[in-house]
Amino acid sequence: MAVTTRNGRATDRRWMTLLLAFALDWLWGDPGNRWHPVAWMGTAIAWLRRRAPRQGRTAPFFFGLCLAGGGAVLSALMARSVSHALSRAPTPVAALLEAILLKMTFSLRGLLAAGRSVEAALERGELEAARRLLAWHLVSRDVSRLDASQVAAATIESLAENLSDGTLAPLFYYALAPKAEWGLAAAYAYRFLNTADAMLGYRDAEREWLGKAPARLDDVANLLPARATALLIVACARITGGDGRRAWRIWRGDARRTASPNAGHPMAAMAGALGVELEKVGHYVLGAGLASPQTRDIGRARRLVGVAAGVGIGIIVLIRHIRSHNS
Repeated sequence: MAVTTRNGRATDRRWMTLLLAFALDWLWGDPGNRWHPVAWMGTAIAWLRRRAPRQGRTAPFFFGLCLAGGGAVLSALMARSVSHALSRAPTPVAALLEAILLKMTFSLRGLLAAGRSVEAALERGELEAARRLLAWHLVSRDVSRLDASQVAAATIESLAENLSDGTLAPLFYYALAPKAEWGLAAAYAYRFLNTADAMLGYRDAEREWLGKAPARLDDVANLLPARATALLIVACARITGGDGRRAWRIWRGDARRTASPNAGHPMAAMAGALGVELEKVGHYVLGAGLASPQTRDIGRARRLVGVAAGVGIGIIVLIRHIRSHNS
């Protein structure tokens, strides 16, 4: 958000918007899907998916490329138009509205609540309920045969991965945009790419080629945020009773064991920080030989995610604040 001062000079106030958006998320959480831009993105992607070509490789690939790239550009342009309109409103009104729109691109409170719901079900001994909550809120894999330890592992993995792409990455792009009026556009472009990957980036018969471009574009968009998130987990591990040195070692040794070039970074750092082995059967093992995750480890992961998110957002705000004074 840019504010015009008395001398006519535009001053970058994105650091204020970031703080306000974080406060809104913590106090308010997410609105229903009816009012959520990301839900609208999902509806649009689902509509386009039903109309995608299904034969061959080339046509589905280019359809997916146009869907992801075109959707990200359109999302950015729409957000840029809103930012431009808000620049004409009184500063307090503009700041609040832009913060609300920025808050819609991330959800820390929702992530922590989802982890807590699975943890609570396991504490009550309700494994089937824990599986259902895990599948509903956190993962897309088949969870029907997971035991309690595997449910805990999947929950911890999702908390770590979503700290990056569900919380810090959109804020990273909002703050990274070279001009204030493009901050919201960058956050919404990222959120569309991430949503397209979440819905289409699978290796089944229908989406093998349709989802390839969305998956690769999302990989590129998350290269820096995923590694920065892993570093935050390492740095904050000791604060929450974890082991920072082990987090660093497991991160550097195991981050590339996942099929995704990005997901393994925060997950491996989390495995090392907590001292637990995170396994997706048939796919990867992070922190091999460490203890099997227990229900209480979900709570430890939630605390670490909360602290790392707070520190990460604080760093982003500080950098933006310094740059606003130097611009």
